[in-house]
Formats: sequence, C-alpha cells, structure tokens
Amino acid sequence: MADRALTIRRDPHSEEVLARGGDPGSHSVLQRAGFVPVHRLHETYHRAPAGLAQEEENRLATEAVARLRAVGYHVDCDPVFDTDRRPAQYEPLGASVAQLADRIRQATTTEEVAEILTELTAPCDGILDAVGQVLTAAAEFHDGLGASTAPYTARRLRYLAEERLAVVCTDLVHTRNDLADRHAPHPSRVACTQEVPTDERERSAVCACPPPPRAIPVPPPVAAGPRR
Repeated sequence: MADRALTIRRDPHSEEVLARGGDPGSHSVLQRAGFVPVHRLHETYHRAPAGLAQEEENRLATEAVARLRAVGYHVDCDPVFDTDRRPAQYEPLGASVAQLADRIRQATTTEEVAEILTELTAPCDGILDAVGQVLTAAAEFHDGLGASTAPYTARRLRYLAEERLAVVCTDLVHTRNDLADRHAPHPSRVACTQEVPTDERERSAVCACPPPPRAIPVPPPVAAGPRR
C-alpha cells in the first residue's frame, strides 16, 4: 500500500533531512522520533528540527527509519540512515485513552457511559484535569524561557487551559450527569444474554433475540413476448 511507504532523504538543494509519504500512524512515529511536521497545500511532510549538526540529523533520521520499519512501514532512505535495528514498541498514552472510546461503542446502558466519562471529567485526577495541568506547566516553562515570543505563548497556553478546556469539561460534566440520572438501556444496543425464556416453546432456540429482518425477494422482470 502506498500509505505504508515513506522516503527519508537529505534534500540535495536545501540540505534538509526530509521525510515524505506515509499515513497518520507513520507521522506519529516520525514526530516521536523528533521530526517536525510541515503542512503545505497539497502535502504534509516532515523535516529535522532547525539548528542541528549534521551528525545529530543523521542520528535522528536513523532512529526514525528503525522505528518505522519496526512497525511494518517500508522506508526508502539514504545509505547513511539505513539500519537493521528494530527498537521495541510501547503503547503510547493516547492509545490507552482511546480505549475509552471503544468501551463507549460497546456500552449498552447510560450507567456504563457515565462511568467512562467520569474518567475524563473527575476533578483532581480526571484526564481533562491532567491535560490542564500539562498546559499550565508548559506555560510556566515559557515564562522563563527568554525568547521574544515566549510571553505570548505562555498567555495562550493559560487561555487554552482556563477558558477553552474549561468549556469542554463543563459540557462533558453535564453530559455525564445527565446519563447518570437516566438509568436506561440504549434502545439499539440491548445486550444478548444467550438465554431462552421459560415460555419459549421451541427449546432449540439459542437466545431470545428477535430474528433478523428478512429481505423481501424481488420478482424477476417479466420477459417480453414476441411482437405481433
């Protein structure tokens, strides 16, 4: 597949180390290896961070090649970036949070979804509270960074934590509380108990679920008779 193939090469004109191709999964690997995404009108590619020595760029590109190949991507690269190393892969934090979405997709009652949303909205130790702490810590880091744009970035991060994230959290809290008060099964997600009701005459039935709807057969078209 084309989206499973990438190239990592040093551009002969700009001398930049560039990675092109791939899918969102490979882009995540590249960014975790240290690459910086560049979004253009017709493509998204990745480059090595600015200001690195050539040896450090080579090390970064080699690490990216190793990580990508370890998870099954085909990488065409410069010989200096080639490697047989395959580092161990670990589940990122985002993947464990995404498991909550899978649990919601399988939930059959409002209580189940309320319990899952509590993991996001719980005060002090919920996921959204933790995200707010990360934004605030990043703002504090910029306070003493000394760069000309650092004060603006710090204010922006605090705005995201105190305003935007607070709106998301407030809405989700209301949604969670509403579900917790309903105490109702989802009408189209009734769990199959695999049990036969006691009044079922056909004891060979395997469960009480209604049979799937039968498609009404479509009659064949009427053949045209000979013209008179």
